[in-house]
Amino acid sequence: MRFSANLGFLWADRPLPDAIRAAKAAGFDAVECHWPYAHDPHDVKAALDETGLEMLGLNTSRGDVAAGENGLAALPNREAEARAAIDQALDYAQIIGAGAVHVMAGFASGESARKTFVANLRYATTQAAEKGITILIEPLNHYDAKGYFLSTTAQAVAIIEEVKAPNLRLMFDCYHVQLMEGDLTNRLSRLLPVIGHIQFASVPDRGTPDHGEVNYEHIFSHIDSLGWARPIGAEYKPKIETDLTIDWMAQFR
Repeated sequence: MRFSANLGFLWADRPLPDAIRAAKAAGFDAVECHWPYAHDPHDVKAALDETGLEMLGLNTSRGDVAAGENGLAALPNREAEARAAIDQALDYAQIIGAGAVHVMAGFASGESARKTFVANLRYATTQAAEKGITILIEPLNHYDAKGYFLSTTAQAVAIIEEVKAPNLRLMFDCYHVQLMEGDLTNRLSRLLPVIGHIQFASVPDRGTPDHGEVNYEHIFSHIDSLGWARPIGAEYKPKIETDLTIDWMAQFR
């Protein structure tokens, strides 16, 4: 397996360019991030070029974080803000060479939210296609993100089928999917044609993958057997200094 360090959680106490360098030193094959916008994209690109690491993807802005927002794309009557966030993410991704943007739905429900999300995803995929970028959508579990619009893989697949864009794909986070649906092995096999990225963390504590209720030795072996060749994302929350938490990587290589 090849692994990507999610710098939203790993080395999160460092400026993003320094976190990229730390990921390289730790032996990761790629990196990904959440919201890099406080950092000059040219500084980030310089660190990527220096280390030879690829930035796999980043997220659209959450909106008003102080007000508890966690994405904008499914919020009715917020289309202008949602599309500005999409444009911002695509522009940043293009500068740093990131291949994917995760469009965050936000806290919403109902038919109006679904229609808004679909319309904004059609906008996002059209704009992203011109830049050669993939758009990802990710179901989040209701323990960590109660009320988030997108919560199951079935819901995500239905939206992907409705949007009908070849560059719209599913971000399959084993942590979220296990908490909401379980049956990871079969779901990975069945959903492989629409998966654009895979992430992982232990369940239920979102720690390193060497403990908890998910047998990642089995899961990683299964992902490999499916022919998956891209790095998969380590999106866990270190309980101590990140450099002291990466012994699992040698184990699962």
